[in-house]
Amino acid sequence: MLTETEFAAWLRLLEAPGLGRSKLRRLLAACGSPEAVLAAAPATLRSLAGAAAAQALATPPPHFAERLAAAQAWRSASDRHHVLTLDDAAWPAALLQTADPPLLLYVRGDPAALSRPSIAIVGSRQATAQGRDNARAFAQALGAQGYLVVSGLAQGIDAAAHEGALAGAAGSIAVVGTGLDRNYPPRHADLASHIAAHGAVVSEYAPGAPPLPEHFPQRNRIIAGLTLGTLVVEAALRSGSLITARLASEAGREVFAIPGSIHAPQYKGCHTLLKQGAKLVECAEDILEELLGPALPRPAALPPAAADVDDAETADPLLAALGPDPVTLDALQARTGWPTAELLAKLLDFELAGQVARLPGGLYQRRYAG
Repeated sequence: MLTETEFAAWLRLLEAPGLGRSKLRRLLAACGSPEAVLAAAPATLRSLAGAAAAQALATPPPHFAERLAAAQAWRSASDRHHVLTLDDAAWPAALLQTADPPLLLYVRGDPAALSRPSIAIVGSRQATAQGRDNARAFAQALGAQGYLVVSGLAQGIDAAAHEGALAGAAGSIAVVGTGLDRNYPPRHADLASHIAAHGAVVSEYAPGAPPLPEHFPQRNRIIAGLTLGTLVVEAALRSGSLITARLASEAGREVFAIPGSIHAPQYKGCHTLLKQGAKLVECAEDILEELLGPALPRPAALPPAAADVDDAETADPLLAALGPDPVTLDALQARTGWPTAELLAKLLDFELAGQVARLPGGLYQRRYAG
């Protein structure tokens, strides 16, 4: 466990303005420890990392004392608050095999969870109801096979993946883009607490760090680096999930994607990944076979594919008219020929039964089981 002096030295390095991780790694490799870096002569620092780095380390940055006090207070607030460094025995080995690992991690929960077999599930914040259902189902099925599910605690697919994982015994890991004394988004405070109780919430940012936009692409490399592979459930072409998938591929990890309608923008990113070589998956067993090989023992009873379980339901003309794509009320009227009042009443019945989702923009989408 880090002493207060050792932790202060680490934080001092990490808070130095303009001193990136590559220069910090160079300094630590040459000097041996944060304390030794801070004690090094200016000429040594200039030769190792340049004049700007030497200047940044000459004096503490503004408000460093307050930042240090906040971080120390967070550390001491609970025995489930941990700080891991690269030389810590609990440091996850998978992160060391990536091109740009963090130098320090704050962990709320169980640090050992970071070293257990895990799979990332990521996707759009503006997810469809079907996408959220898929994320939960995949996460729960993977958890039943002993895999932790790693995601980013964001709205949409991330939250659904965490919820599905928590329904099983394996647990979940959330990698966030703020200090761990903050809950972002605020609505996920309870979810974060449940994850910490059955896994871990992780950040490379010190307590007090706000949700800056640049933090979230950075945290994606940790999501990708902790895991054996990344599943993208729904993603538009400009989704941050594609960053996670690219980083996973660059780290030599598997990338999986769920296909969708060619007309749905929320699947354009998934289709791009599939064109680039991602593995197409329709059920959790597809992921398990890729990771373990086709000879793994099959579960006693796999849930049937969505196309099989819904044969009876498709006898209903409205469900048949809906199909898998989001559709407008006008389009449904054209397909069914029903008057507006009758159509709205039937849609409401199916919505209450969980078979149809109402989407922003006046769209409707059928939800599939399984």
